[in-house]
Amino acid sequence: MSNRRTFIKQVGSISIGFSLLGPFSCISEGKSSAMPAGKKEIDPENIDSWIELQADGKLKVITGKMELGQGISIAIMQVAAEELQLPIERVSIQLAETGVTPNEGITAGSRSIETSAMNVRRAAACAREVLLKKTSEKTGLSMTEISLEEGRIRAGDNYYDWSEIMDGQEQQRVFEPETYYGKTKRKLVGKPVPRPDLEKMIRGEEFYVQDLRFPEMLHARIIRPPSYKTKLQSLNEDLASNSPGFVKLVRLGYFIAVVAEKEYEAIQIQKKLEQTCEWASEPIPSSPADLKSYIKSLPANSNIDEEPGDWKAENKNSTIKASYSKPYIMHAANGPSCAVAIYNDGILDIWSHSQGVYPLRDTIANMLDLPQDKIHIKGVPGSGCYGHNAADDVAAEAALIAKELPGRHIRLQWMREEEHGWEPYGTAMIMEHEATLDESGQIATWNYELWSDGHSTRPTSGDPANLLPARYLNKDFGVPGQGWRGGAIRNAPPIYKTDKFRLTSHIFEGPLRISALRGLGAYANVFGIECFMDELAEAAGKDVFEFRFAHLEDKRAVDCLKRLREMTFNVSPTPGEGFGIGFAQYKNSASYCGVAALVEISEQNKSPVVKKMWGVIDSGECINPDGLKNQTEGGMIQSASWTLMEQVKWNSNGITSLDWQSYPMLRFQEIPEIEVEVIDRPDMPPLGAGEAAQGPAAAAVANAIYKAGGKRFRDLPVVR
Repeated sequence: MSNRRTFIKQVGSISIGFSLLGPFSCISEGKSSAMPAGKKEIDPENIDSWIELQADGKLKVITGKMELGQGISIAIMQVAAEELQLPIERVSIQLAETGVTPNEGITAGSRSIETSAMNVRRAAACAREVLLKKTSEKTGLSMTEISLEEGRIRAGDNYYDWSEIMDGQEQQRVFEPETYYGKTKRKLVGKPVPRPDLEKMIRGEEFYVQDLRFPEMLHARIIRPPSYKTKLQSLNEDLASNSPGFVKLVRLGYFIAVVAEKEYEAIQIQKKLEQTCEWASEPIPSSPADLKSYIKSLPANSNIDEEPGDWKAENKNSTIKASYSKPYIMHAANGPSCAVAIYNDGILDIWSHSQGVYPLRDTIANMLDLPQDKIHIKGVPGSGCYGHNAADDVAAEAALIAKELPGRHIRLQWMREEEHGWEPYGTAMIMEHEATLDESGQIATWNYELWSDGHSTRPTSGDPANLLPARYLNKDFGVPGQGWRGGAIRNAPPIYKTDKFRLTSHIFEGPLRISALRGLGAYANVFGIECFMDELAEAAGKDVFEFRFAHLEDKRAVDCLKRLREMTFNVSPTPGEGFGIGFAQYKNSASYCGVAALVEISEQNKSPVVKKMWGVIDSGECINPDGLKNQTEGGMIQSASWTLMEQVKWNSNGITSLDWQSYPMLRFQEIPEIEVEVIDRPDMPPLGAGEAAQGPAAAAVANAIYKAGGKRFRDLPVVR
């Protein structure tokens, strides 16, 4: 205990009455790589695994999730500050870091608020109740005479520091608190508290992993092959060794990296070597003119995923059929992937924007044949990504290089053409629907068949085959598995009443590298379902809102759509304009989201222009309405861009859409006016929202285009 007290005095931080996270927690916000890796497992049942009460009356909240720009940091800070009655200015946050934060797996699936934020809330409420109870025992005052005020405890007319009440107490386990202030007081929760990290971004301060700099840091670049199936034939190493700033050529099997003193020098050497390397390439199938026919020609693992009723039993009426598709699309992060690593005294430290630092640690350990307790990964936000982009790959590459150059920080930054050409994409999909209507215009039967590659090849199982550099090492790690079928059928069962429904999925393996992209299969599934609902409504002669209401049993779903109708009631499209809607409950279990779009078809080039979009989102209890609106607005804009113009292109030699000209997306001047409303339900649990708008927004835009021009586009993107 004396050593711990001495340490507390030195660093000015204490976990009052709860076990210390150790010295790591107090320096983990800095960049020091002196932090031992440690295979330390953080016990999520301990209060101090989620919060750290500090000696100066401030609070550090701890999450195993990553900030991807979705705004979870401020929301998690809000729920903790509410429970401990602290102003938000006295709260900081520790993001995902091995050996420091709980292992919460991957930041994905719109689960961070549902899980991590609620764990932090519970721990903070437990801490409050422990503090108040201990104060009552110490002072003899009743609980009603005791309160928390800005990092101190008020007991009658006296004030106590947290340390005076809890000093020397044993660690505390989480329990179910008697009350949550976030549900009763709501001074911070439910309010649009500004994000403190935005100021750093606006000022251009060090914030992203791309910004990190260390003394005597070296810079690396990878010599990439021209395509997936390529082997090195020859390499002129003298070109590298005779270049200014050259430090080392790292060659591990077919994995080749150059290291230089300055970044520009590393880039110049990279360009020289890429121009003179000779490769033996095995061609990949060229981008087909008819993507749908090509996909159907591939071998597939087929399965009937749902069949609650005999969908053919009443199939006597005329059948309405429609086939939809989406192409391969990119994450296309604004900031190409980056990582920093240093290998020193047998310890490997990595700074990464990975969405899963613990799974990445385990996978890199297997790739390098290092014990897990010799690897430490600190999560640092990256510039732009929702889903599995190249963050894990670049971290693994930096680790490989750092191990060959002990004692120096290695910064590896991908180039734009690398990011576009080598990231794992969102897969192409086909969505085929057929249904019948009864005499009253209700859906009688519905059959849905979809074709999709898997939707996640993240390094979650510790398999190095899911890391790009592992495929080029001498050790054969095999190839990635097919991916996750569940991602393909996400939101495939409609939320609408379909007693006689069948869902069949056909999972193929396509020619391109794929993984998880925002929404996974929900984007395409909801796009197809909601466009098909419009087609069914037209066949039934029904209004698109009323047709949906007639097939919804969930009151919250109805409320969401009714609010969307109220928001857009006065919208009157002029000739050449069209109005469309889309709706879904993400994963049929998370946020409800309705989107409407007003689209104009230009007379000059016949290209659709999205003029305005409206959104309504019900995420249960809303922690930060500004953050929730931002998430929804961003999702609507990104989805509109995917829907209108985004598409990966390739030929037999590899990816050809390697820049912003060959892979266009909506520019700032093309972004429509956006209006979003939040339905706040404080009595309900919070629901995941980061991916809720993707599918509804796509359908709203496509349905509006049909109304504007009279032609239905079922194959994305709309703009060729």
